[in-house]
Amino acid sequence: MAADTPPKNVPTRRALLTGLAALPVAASAAAADRKERRSKKRKPPKPKVQHVDVAIIGAGVFGAWTAWHLLRAGKSVRLFDAYGAGNARSSSGGASRVIRMGYGADALYSEMARDSLKYWKDLSDTASAPIFHNTGVLWFAPQGETYTAQSLAWLQANRIGHEHGDVSWLQNKYRQIQFYQGETGILETEAGALIAARGVQELIADAQIAVERVVMPAPLFSKRIRKHRLPDGGTADHLVYAAGPWIAELFPQQLMHRIVATRQEVYHFGAPQGDTRFAPPELPVWADFNNGRIVYGIPDLEGAGFKIAIDVHGPVVDPDTMERQLSPAGIAEARAYMQRRFPGLANAPLLGGRVCQYENSANGDYLIDRFPGQEHVWLVGGGSGHGFKNGPAVGKRVAAHILDEDLAVEPRFAFATKGTVAARTVF
Repeated sequence: MAADTPPKNVPTRRALLTGLAALPVAASAAAADRKERRSKKRKPPKPKVQHVDVAIIGAGVFGAWTAWHLLRAGKSVRLFDAYGAGNARSSSGGASRVIRMGYGADALYSEMARDSLKYWKDLSDTASAPIFHNTGVLWFAPQGETYTAQSLAWLQANRIGHEHGDVSWLQNKYRQIQFYQGETGILETEAGALIAARGVQELIADAQIAVERVVMPAPLFSKRIRKHRLPDGGTADHLVYAAGPWIAELFPQQLMHRIVATRQEVYHFGAPQGDTRFAPPELPVWADFNNGRIVYGIPDLEGAGFKIAIDVHGPVVDPDTMERQLSPAGIAEARAYMQRRFPGLANAPLLGGRVCQYENSANGDYLIDRFPGQEHVWLVGGGSGHGFKNGPAVGKRVAAHILDEDLAVEPRFAFATKGTVAARTVF
C-alpha cells in the first residue's frame, strides 16, 4: 500500500475537518428541535371555539333545553357533559317519564307543564322515533282529598282535556286495577309519557350542537379579559351549571345539604303473553295518591314492560360511585303493591329496572338563580321527581334570564329559599 494512501475505514483529514465543521450546525439544529418540542408541550391546544356567548355544563334535560332555546335566539353555545347526553348515571337517562298538568293549587308548575308539553309534542313530531306517547294520565285518590280536588279545579278552569268520576267510574273504565271504596279519579286525556334518554339525544340533535365530554371545574373568571375561561382555553360570557345530582359536588360551600341526591328504584314487569290490559290504549300512565305518598307507573311502552315506582326519597348517594343493583326489599314492595292493585300481574316476571337518583331541594322547588356574587353564572337544578317533564319550560326560563339581565328571578326558585333538605314527595 502506498505511504500516502490512508488505510480503509480511517477518515481522512478533510473528512474530519468537514465533520468537525458540521458539529455546531447539527448541535444547533438538535437544540432548536428540542426547544420546539418543549414549546409544543407547554402550549395548550388551541380551543375548538375561541369564544361563545354561553357555556352550559350538563347535557341533561335542563341543560339541553337551555341550549336549544339560546341557539334559537341566536346565541352561540357550547354544551359539556362528563358522561354524555342521556347517560345511564344521569337523572335524564332511562326509559320513560311522566308528563301531567295537575299540580293541586300550584299554578306555577301546572303552567310550566302545559307550556312544556307543546315543546315535547313538536320535538316528537319531528324525531326519528316518538318522544311523547299520548296515553293519558290517570290520578286516583280518596274522595275529598284536597290536592286532587284542586287539580281538577285547575284543569276545568284552564280547559285542559280530562275526565273524572267516582269509584264506579274508575272500576268500569279500568277493570285491570283494583280500586277501593270511596276513591275518585281524574284522567288527563292530553298528557302521557315521555321517552327519556332518547328524548334528550333527539333534542340535542335538533339543536344541532355537539356534546363535549369534559369534566368542568367550578367557574374561573378572568378579570383581565372579563370572560370565563373554559378547560381548553376558550372563553364564554355566561356559564350555566345544570349538572343534576353533581351540582352540590361542584359547589359544596354553597349547595351542600341544599341540593341532595337520593337513590331511587323503578321496576319493569312483564305481562302474560297476549294480555294487552297493561299496555296502551287499555292502560294509561297512572298515579295512586294514598296515605301521603305516590305510587305511579307507566304502561308497557316500546316493549319495556309495565313500569312501577314508589315516589319516596331514598338514602343520600354519590351518583358517580353508587352501585345500581335493584334491592330485594324494593322488588318485594313493588310486587306486594301489584298484588293489591294489579292482581293480573301478581306473578309477573321482573324484566329489569333502573336505579337512578332525584336531586332534591329543601323546598321541593327548582333552583334557577345566579351563583352568589357572580352575575353571569347560573345554577340550575333541584329537578327531583318532576324535573324531566318541565325541561322545556326550565330551559326557556334560564335562556330568558341570559337574554334579559333585568328579568326577576322567581322567588321560589331563588338560591335564598334553599335551606337544609328534608324529605318531600314530588311527582
